[in-house]
Amino acid sequence: MRRKDIILNLLSEISSYILEEDPQRMVISLHQEESGLHLCVLDSNHHSDEEIEKMEKALNSQKRPELAGYYGAMTGHDLLGSSRLDLLGWQVKHADVSRTDSGIKIDLWLGGEEFESHRFSIPKE
Repeated sequence: MRRKDIILNLLSEISSYILEEDPQRMVISLHQEESGLHLCVLDSNHHSDEEIEKMEKALNSQKRPELAGYYGAMTGHDLLGSSRLDLLGWQVKHADVSRTDSGIKIDLWLGGEEFESHRFSIPKE
């Protein structure tokens, strides 16, 4: 699967999740490097603390690199709610979900085995 196709699938999955709540505003930002990418999505919907916690947990779930090859085939199915996030969470290097003045911000960092984290803005713990 070409990189462009993987990115399009990721954009489709995360935007479909956000659009389920019919936001008035959704902003998507993408930063690419050779070894990976940073995808940032903002929306304008209200989210409870519990919902934000569930999102972050799903996106930071146990990594399943063995499923990476199947990712393209799995997307496009009618997954709902947190199932979409679980699918994304299996692939990400790191994910953050934070509240903004008018909604939430979802940051996803994805990459392969040669992922160079210093090229991205992953927060230090």
